Amino acid sequence: MSDARRAAVVAEAESWLGTPFHHAARVKGAPGPGREAGGVDCLMLLAEIYERAGVMGHVEVPFYVPDWHMHRDAERYLEGLTQYAREIPGPPLPGDVALFRFGRTFSHGAVVVAWPRLIHAYWAARAVVWGDATLYPLAGRPVRFFTVFEEG
Repeated sequence: MSDARRAAVVAEAESWLGTPFHHAARVKGAPGPGREAGGVDCLMLLAEIYERAGVMGHVEVPFYVPDWHMHRDAERYLEGLTQYAREIPGPPLPGDVALFRFGRTFSHGAVVVAWPRLIHAYWAARAVVWGDATLYPLAGRPVRFFTVFEEG
């Protein structure tokens, strides 16, 4: 059962590829002929993926400014994530979350596909993209792993 749920999370994550980056938005969709573009950031991407994959209910995220992690030491993302997932030792399994430190806090989340491969909404790429934790911009950053699955 858990393998099917993990596969559903990865498949949902893949379906977001190409969605433009947009702070605090949570609308899937890449621009194309006859289609309006959606938009999402790394936090809302996680909330939408796990909800749409049927792994958890809707998560209402409180307002946050785009650069909060650059000016404060409060681990807001980490504290929010631990309400829904538990920290695990690495390496993570498909469908788990990798949380990277950017700025002063752990503030950038990604869905693990097959570690170190992952999917994340990255502002500099301006979209939801494939990532690799061994390459820029993730390589060398402190990372913590989390799971919503019982056996993980």
